[in-house]
Amino acid sequence: MQEVMKKFEGKILEREIAGNLRSLQTRNLPFDFVSNDYLGLARSEELFNRIQYRHQRINAVNKNGSSGSRLLSGNSTLAEKVEKDLAAHFNADSALLFNSGYTANLAIVSSIAGQGDTILYDHLSHVCLKEGAWMSKAEARPFRHNDVKDLEIKLKQVANHGEVFVVIETVYSMDGDIAPVEQIYDVCRYYGANLIVDEAHSTGVMGKHGNGYLNEIGYADKVFARVHTFGKAMGVHGACVCGSETLVKYLINFARPFVYTTAMPIHSVISIEQAFEYLYDYPELNDQLLKKIDLFRREIDQCDFVDAAQYPGSVTAIQPLIVPGNERIKDIASSLQNDGFDIRPILAPTVKQGAERLRISLHTHNADDEIIKLVHKLKSLI
Repeated sequence: MQEVMKKFEGKILEREIAGNLRSLQTRNLPFDFVSNDYLGLARSEELFNRIQYRHQRINAVNKNGSSGSRLLSGNSTLAEKVEKDLAAHFNADSALLFNSGYTANLAIVSSIAGQGDTILYDHLSHVCLKEGAWMSKAEARPFRHNDVKDLEIKLKQVANHGEVFVVIETVYSMDGDIAPVEQIYDVCRYYGANLIVDEAHSTGVMGKHGNGYLNEIGYADKVFARVHTFGKAMGVHGACVCGSETLVKYLINFARPFVYTTAMPIHSVISIEQAFEYLYDYPELNDQLLKKIDLFRREIDQCDFVDAAQYPGSVTAIQPLIVPGNERIKDIASSLQNDGFDIRPILAPTVKQGAERLRISLHTHNADDEIIKLVHKLKSLI
């Protein structure tokens, strides 16, 4: 055991020397520009009270833990009801709940393809999508980020490699950019590939009542499957896979992260239900977020202190500011934190070397003067 621990210590030391050692931190800075709580639902007192009120009055045997997997003792009429509601909300035939977006993506990508099949994934996809592809028995290949031509080249190469699945996101978490879904769908359709889309960062903030980017552009019913997660803009936890009834039945039987895990507790199911009801009652939240994004972009343009390489100009709540070098970006983030701005540096190897950045998240709860002060502070630091 001592030898193993020495190896671990060596790996930790390597990261420390490289300046990218991770550690857990508890901070309570006044200006939130780091969380994925884009609509402020995670901090909403009203939503909290709605969830508590519903939980206190729920008629369920297991009011705390779920007591088992969905296939054993962990299922409930409420879970099935919420799944039907989610399917209707997302304009899908069927929906299946998962404990997190990570497990939902891992479940579908790892289970839908077998030996002789191929999974092509955008190389900037979230790690859970990549790991799902690697865990499957299919051949897994990346294609260049949002590059339809490169995807087509890869599709031609695997034309006779069994079933082909293409995996993308609608909004990417590091650059805040949006996938060219229409073009990707067209090339997938031409080559007979099945398109799987992770809507993690568009759920809640795009589409009618937050039903996602694919619904916004009218492509929800065209793709093979969608994953919607609730731990970001929806302010709670969990996720669902949306698709055909056959797909959901297949996942119930063959998706190992679904079959072999304890179901989410009833409180989490209630939280999902109430978060979507809350969003129906406050549709103006999406417009409020768009105004914050527009304000940030205008201030960046007016201050004129970064070029296109440093600020790609995202139109989403995720605003990257690229400043190469782990130590430099950590110093900038530290200065911002000292002034109360909760912004974290994204270091290599999480992003490629030379693309280290501040990942600035905008929210409905960011006051206009906070955003303006942040941009001016950034100008003084960069």
